[in-house]
Amino acid sequence: MSAMFPDEIADYLKNNPGFFEQYADLMAQIFVPHPHGGRAVSLAERQMLTLREKNRASESKLAELIAFGEENDRISEKVHRLAVGLIAAETFQAVIHLLNFHLRDDFSVPHVALRLWDKPAGIEDLPEFAAVSEELQVFAETLARPYCGSTAGFGTASWFGEAASHIRSQALIALRNGGGTIGMVALGSEENQRFYADMGTLYLERIGEMVSAALARVTKSTL
Repeated sequence: MSAMFPDEIADYLKNNPGFFEQYADLMAQIFVPHPHGGRAVSLAERQMLTLREKNRASESKLAELIAFGEENDRISEKVHRLAVGLIAAETFQAVIHLLNFHLRDDFSVPHVALRLWDKPAGIEDLPEFAAVSEELQVFAETLARPYCGSTAGFGTASWFGEAASHIRSQALIALRNGGGTIGMVALGSEENQRFYADMGTLYLERIGEMVSAALARVTKSTL
């Protein structure tokens, strides 16, 4: 009788699940290496060890998913508080104050700057209406999602005033109204990895949409 290859043995056992019922004593007679070295263990014991390791891996993954879920819940609560505040804001200054307060105190974003392309009548001259280069306006127009990464090459670091030289990463969120881009929110941090290229931007997008809607409402009321 020719020898069987390991794959053939494995296929046979898979296709004949009753084999070890018929030869139950083999479970205690066959010894295999311990998964972590040392003494040999029976096939039954090795199976138990394998199941325990799989259970530990599953528990670890579940704990990770729960942690992610809890973190998302906390962020959702912060976004909700910002949304409620923006809805209640009745003036341009109130929107700016609420945006800065929530992003800095609730989201722990140390530096927040806003630039709008056009100043509506009835609103005083403010830093939010400082001139922005045409290149940066075009860049904002092309943003399909918020930009996250370095400040190099954008000229937005100056928006953060005295902290400009300390900013190491930023998020740029385009503000839109009626399909057109009306401005941009910049979030800055001294940490290199606070805003990084591959990070999720769902909540940043939602914040941009809420701020855009609030600004469109309060600036329209001043015309």
